Amino acid sequence: MSEKKTLKEKIMSGQIWKSIWRHDFEDTGANRGKVIRSNLFLHLHPIRIPKHALKIRFTWCMGGITFFAFLVECVTGILLMFYYHPTVDMAYLDMKYLQFDVPFGQILRNMHRWGAHLMVLAVMLHMLRVFLTGSYKAPREFNWVIGVLLLTLTLLMSFTGYLLPWDQLAFWAITVGTNMGAATPFLGAEGPFSLVTKFNDVRFALLGGTTVGANALLRFYVLHVIAVPAVVSVFMAIHFWRVRKDGGISRPL
Repeated sequence: MSEKKTLKEKIMSGQIWKSIWRHDFEDTGANRGKVIRSNLFLHLHPIRIPKHALKIRFTWCMGGITFFAFLVECVTGILLMFYYHPTVDMAYLDMKYLQFDVPFGQILRNMHRWGAHLMVLAVMLHMLRVFLTGSYKAPREFNWVIGVLLLTLTLLMSFTGYLLPWDQLAFWAITVGTNMGAATPFLGAEGPFSLVTKFNDVRFALLGGTTVGANALLRFYVLHVIAVPAVVSVFMAIHFWRVRKDGGISRPL
């Protein structure tokens, strides 16, 4: 027991643990106060903003632009859902219906498409800015990891939306992309050190089968409009909260 306690103390006193948790778990008045002050919903917005945080030449405002693009995607995506059926027979026809018959349908679809491109570009520039300014260093390393996860999820949102028009470009792009997944080490049927078959590997999980078909379209639709955005929203909330708890936007070096 003493060895386990010593190991626990070593973990809780380490920099990784301290970068995640800002309070101890002992039931004391001070710790209870820290738990309340660390609550996301009670303390999302800062009391004051330092002057350096308003300088565009330091922040590039890429974090805010990324969040704005995400909101544009949510609004335009919900509107597009009114005119879209995730079925093999209707998906492509719905795209043509939006393009030629729905008032402002082409503008709506293009806003969603270019908003996705903007979000991918902005989040990559945001990560570059954070790296170049050293804003990933202690005590912000945990938030850097959250940012890397958000970058990955942003690319996943873009990828899952690619199949939905159900045209030749989308069909073969997803075919190539999921074939790359089949080459994943350990988890891909065609990858090195494979532990699975083509009926239970990463590619099968994405497509719901061994070929790009109706199951793949439905799965990509659910991932694109529900699963991935929900996870992104949670991580974004944590990301914003940690920016404040880590002392606000980092200062110039």
